[in-house]
Amino acid sequence: MASPQCCANPPTLNPAGGEGKVVDSFGGIRAYVAGAQESKAAVILVSDVFGFEAPNLRKIADKVALSGYFVVVPDFIHGDPYVPESVDKPIAVWIKEHAPEKAFEEAKPVIAALKKQGASSVGAAGYCWGAKVVVELAKANEIQAAVMLHPSFVTVDDIKEVKCPIAILGAEIDKMSPPEVVKQFEQVLSSNSGVGHFVKIFPGVAHGWTVRYNSDDASAVKSAEEALADMTSWFDQNLK
Repeated sequence: MASPQCCANPPTLNPAGGEGKVVDSFGGIRAYVAGAQESKAAVILVSDVFGFEAPNLRKIADKVALSGYFVVVPDFIHGDPYVPESVDKPIAVWIKEHAPEKAFEEAKPVIAALKKQGASSVGAAGYCWGAKVVVELAKANEIQAAVMLHPSFVTVDDIKEVKCPIAILGAEIDKMSPPEVVKQFEQVLSSNSGVGHFVKIFPGVAHGWTVRYNSDDASAVKSAEEALADMTSWFDQNLK
């Protein structure tokens, strides 16, 4: 079951935002793309329940692209972001209609399209709902590096099956993946010598802090930028 934290601080969506562009089909799915298509290293960003039009998510995509990656942010929720004030579609109903496992299947053609255009390594990062999509990709050996940011719906059993290097960035104040659960993830990864890992719990921040922060809050921006730097560093270590 989703926590209210999954829906806190909803962004004002902007379909025209970002320095990249929206393409009608990338691997068969609408997507925001940024960076050089000829890059040999690619990154897929998987949104939270608010989707790929969230301004902060597109800013992240643009910044990751500046590090030399071709970045794809697929619209895995097909133009149907969660609306907190919706009476007809509460979060439990929305999640049922947008199962992360479905997005996992839709990600495979996106990865194939990246490889077809010349990418030799593909990483994926997921936020909240998107982290479950990413862990499924990591379990299936579809990607070369994974990052989960304040994950939702991810279990210890999921972590036991991860087959690629993975970074987990958790929040001190998080009902979906509280610090004690993130530490369990770390214990599982530490016992698996074949999988590289990086685990960090950010103090004083809540679930969603990396992508649903208030840009007028200097402390929140600093924590989000630190998470972005950690994520980019992880990809630099494992994709290039």
